[in-house]
Amino acid sequence: MTNSLQEKLGQGGYGGVYKGNLNGRPVAVKILNSTKGNGEDFINEVASISRTSHVNIVTLLGFCFNGRERALIYEFMSNGSLDQHIYGEDSKLGWEKLYKIALGIGRGLEYLHRGCNARILHFDIKPHNILLDEDFCPKISDFGLAKLCLQKESMISMLEARGTIGYIAPEVFCRNFGGVSHKSDVYSYGMMVLEMVGGRRNYIAERSHHSEIYFPRWAYQRLVTDEDLK
Repeated sequence: MTNSLQEKLGQGGYGGVYKGNLNGRPVAVKILNSTKGNGEDFINEVASISRTSHVNIVTLLGFCFNGRERALIYEFMSNGSLDQHIYGEDSKLGWEKLYKIALGIGRGLEYLHRGCNARILHFDIKPHNILLDEDFCPKISDFGLAKLCLQKESMISMLEARGTIGYIAPEVFCRNFGGVSHKSDVYSYGMMVLEMVGGRRNYIAERSHHSEIYFPRWAYQRLVTDEDLK
């Protein structure tokens, strides 16, 4: 399937993303690993995103489901993902642009939670899953872990935790913290905004001290001592 797709844009546990062309229009083609699961992530993504229409949600243009070959075709986002722009001293995004990006992501989440006929819980909000167009308008992407529920449902049931370490809300992996709801996405959003402000990753396994591994604790200590986060 990838023979005609020469430029690789990224790689993840799900497979690879390539730049393609659809009727003269640049597109991003997400090829899912044929060995990964029974296609549940693929079905989740198509079912979730096909229900959406919002400036801050990436647009699904088409998909392919042919045996074990599965692909999703999205609008092409020329500035890549948010994580390519916020880490390290060479980040060129100013505070005003970061604020607008954070605001756009928040509006996209509000739409998923309150603006659709069926409430969509994303469960994997993080910088890697936020794409930026040529004007740095943010768009939420990657709905492979998403879960649909009725608007009137305040809590949902889950058999297992889902998400990425550093962004998962406590109640998602331990029911002692309470029920799982759309607020779990809000927690992930907050952790992501903290990364945008601090300019470093939420979870860094290579750090020698535990306080440095857990970014929120590191950020709190710096605020207590009146130090900048960057």
